[in-house]
Amino acid sequence: MSNSHLKRLLILRHSKAAWPMGVDDHERPLEERGHQDAPEAGRWMVKHGLIPDFILCSSALRTRQTTIWVCDQLGEKAPTPKLESRLYAASAARMLSVVNHVPDTVRTLLLVAHMPGVQDLVLRLASRDSDEESYMDAASHFPTTGLAVLEHDLPWAELDGQDARLTHFAVPRAKHHHGHKR
Repeated sequence: MSNSHLKRLLILRHSKAAWPMGVDDHERPLEERGHQDAPEAGRWMVKHGLIPDFILCSSALRTRQTTIWVCDQLGEKAPTPKLESRLYAASAARMLSVVNHVPDTVRTLLLVAHMPGVQDLVLRLASRDSDEESYMDAASHFPTTGLAVLEHDLPWAELDGQDARLTHFAVPRAKHHHGHKR
C-alpha cells in the first residue's frame, strides 16, 4: 500500500446519550458523561495526527453534539461537518453507499453514526491484514465513543468488503465520570 494514495476512514459511534421521557429517538441529547467523553475523541485524533478533512455526521442530535465536541478539539483545522440524514438508523450497506459518494480529494474521512451500523461497517471493511487486537476489540464490543481507524488506497467509490486495514480501535474516555456538572 503506497503512502501517497493512502486514505483514512475514521468511524465514530456517538457518545453516551440520555433517554428523556417523551423525546423522539432522533432528538435524544448526550447525557453528562457523553459531553465529557466526546471531546476526548477529538483529542485522540489530534494526538495521533488523524485530522479529518471531511466529516459526515448523522442528523440525530446525539451525533451532532458529539461532532461539535470533536470539532472543538480539532480547532481551526476542523472541517465544517456535513449532516447526512441517511446515516441515521443506517445499516452498514447504507453507510457504505454514503461513503462511496465521497470525493477522492478527501484524504481523511470521519463518519459519526450509530450502532449497529458502525460496528457492522468496520467488520465488513476490515482486511485480513488488520491489527488483530483492534479487530477483536471492535468485534466484541463497540461502546459509545468507540472509534475505529481504517486505511485504504482505493477510490472511495470502490471501497467495500475487506478493502481497508483496521489499524486502531480506541474508546476515548474522560478521566472523571462523577461530580462534574456542566
